[in-house]
Amino acid sequence: MPSMIDDDDSIYHRLFSHPEMVSDLLRNFLEPDLLTELDLSHMRRMNTKFTSRSGQRRRGDVVWEIPTCAGSSVFLILILEFQSDIDEWMVLRLDVYVGLLYQQLVDERKLKPADGLPPVLPIVLYNGEKPRWNAATSLRDLIRLPAGSPLWQYQPEMRYHVIDEGKFPDQDLKGRWSLTAVFFRIQHPVSPASVLDASRDLVVWFDKHPDGPPLKYLFRELLVVALERVKQKDPGPPVPVELEEVVIMLTNYIDKWEKDIEHRVRQEVRQEEAAAILARQLQRRFGPLPQNILDVMKSADLASLEQWSDIIIEAKSIDDIFGSGHHFA
Repeated sequence: MPSMIDDDDSIYHRLFSHPEMVSDLLRNFLEPDLLTELDLSHMRRMNTKFTSRSGQRRRGDVVWEIPTCAGSSVFLILILEFQSDIDEWMVLRLDVYVGLLYQQLVDERKLKPADGLPPVLPIVLYNGEKPRWNAATSLRDLIRLPAGSPLWQYQPEMRYHVIDEGKFPDQDLKGRWSLTAVFFRIQHPVSPASVLDASRDLVVWFDKHPDGPPLKYLFRELLVVALERVKQKDPGPPVPVELEEVVIMLTNYIDKWEKDIEHRVRQEVRQEEAAAILARQLQRRFGPLPQNILDVMKSADLASLEQWSDIIIEAKSIDDIFGSGHHFA
């Protein structure tokens, strides 16, 4: 199944504008040894001035200042990547962003060379489907120099960490008691039933965290998008306000959706079987079939296929079955 969110940019930006969501992402999808140095309970979002080549700020880029246990800060650059095409130059783009961030810090905080520059943690959160993220994560992988060249000592170094949502198996995500993991499961469902499974886990999570992060309304919005997808053109009753009631409505519609899918699959199988039988009958009567006749049968409904099978015994030519518009040649 494709991603359940149509307005990825908006929902992602709002979700990861909450420190609780960013903290959950880092705790569950970052190397544990990196976390030991960070104080995630006191992170602060920065107002950055990054712009794209078009001159417009990208809404999907978020910067957080995270205190370290040693009393300094790490600056998390979180790139929310929604494009279907992988940005092969992502590491170069990040190299530019880090330079812009450092320049902003120097200007706004009046840093001196003796103060030094704070460390950064660049992370790309990739929402796309297939293919999985395969762009270079190190800038030096893109620089064309022979090994051992003395010029390497003057080349820039840049590396980022990528979190490719779609690469995590559903069972893996189920094993993580994480709001972000539930979010990934809703975003990349393997079946309609898996959307329900994840949405029910979402209700349980918020039930066990009644004083948790103020994100419940955003996850309700997330499920409303999924609900509108399965409702299609059925107006139905108005969407409830409470997350729990949205999940109940989603359950009813997905159950109906799955039954419709099962019916459609059975119908397609019957059509394929009827077309195969008709093709064998025609070949025995009239020899090899031209492509235009095969195309007609392939696109025909079950009623037409059965009707043609009924008249084949008395037909003297293919034109008698399909009409003169489909000449046997």
